[in-house]
Amino acid sequence: MKRVQLAGYAAKHFGYAVTGKVATITLNRPDRKNPLTFESYGELRDLFREMAYATDVKAVVFTGEGGNFCSGGDVHEIIGPLVKMEMPELLAFTRMTGDLVKAMRACPQPIVAAIDGVCTGAGAMIACASDLRFGTARSKLAFLFVRVGLAGADMGACTLLPRLIGLSRAADLLYTGRVVGGEEGERFGFYNRLVDPDRLLAEATAMAQSLAEGPTFAHAMTKTMLWQEWSSGLGECIEAEAQAQAICMQTQDFDRAYHAFVAKQKPVFEGN
Repeated sequence: MKRVQLAGYAAKHFGYAVTGKVATITLNRPDRKNPLTFESYGELRDLFREMAYATDVKAVVFTGEGGNFCSGGDVHEIIGPLVKMEMPELLAFTRMTGDLVKAMRACPQPIVAAIDGVCTGAGAMIACASDLRFGTARSKLAFLFVRVGLAGADMGACTLLPRLIGLSRAADLLYTGRVVGGEEGERFGFYNRLVDPDRLLAEATAMAQSLAEGPTFAHAMTKTMLWQEWSSGLGECIEAEAQAQAICMQTQDFDRAYHAFVAKQKPVFEGN
C-alpha cells in the first residue's frame, strides 16, 4: 500500500507546515484577501489526495493570512480567463474545483478551518468541506456565485450547505449572495464556535492537536461514515456503522482504552 510522509512537502502556491501530527495549510496572498488560482486549486486537490496515504499527518488546520480566510477565485487570474473558454474547458475547471472538495471529504484527517475576515465564494466552500469551523465575530461569509451571474450550485454548495445550516437558510444565502457576520453564522450552526481573532489560529490548532492525539483510526472511520451516510437510508446506515464499529473494536487503541480505564489512567492513543 502506498505510504507517504508529508512533513517535508514543499508547497508552491500556499503556505504549508507540519508540527507534530498537525499540518497547517495557509492561503498566503493577503494583499488580495487570499484568492485561489488555477494552480492553487490543483495543488490543494493533489495535496488532499496525498493525505489519504500520509503516515505522519493526523489532522489539518486550514487558514489564511492577513486577517482574511479566502476571497474565492481570483477575478483576474480565474474569472477573466473563464469568460473566454469553451464548454469543454469550463467543465474541466468546474470538475477540478469540485475535486478539491471531494478530496477534502475523502481524506481521513479531520480538517479544522480557522476563519477570520472574508470567507467568500470558493473560500466558503473550502470552509464547508472542512470538518470543523472556528470563526470570529468579524468573519464575513458569503456565497457570491449569484453576484457574477452563476448558480449557487458550485463545488457541492447545494448539498453541503443545507446539511450544515438547513435548507431554508441555505436557500437564502445561495439565492441572495448576502454577507453573513460571525455571530449570525454561529447561530446558523455554520461555525462550531467563535473566538477572538488573536486566539483563532491557536484555538483551531489546539483542537487539531487534540484530535491528532486521539484514536485517529477511529476518527478516520467517523469521517468516512459521516460522508457515506448522507445519501443512505436509516437501515443501511445502522448496518454500515455496525461494520465500522466492529472494525474499530479490533484496533489496539480500543484495547489500550479498556486497560487504561481498568487501571484508572488516561489512555494514550497511537492510531492503530
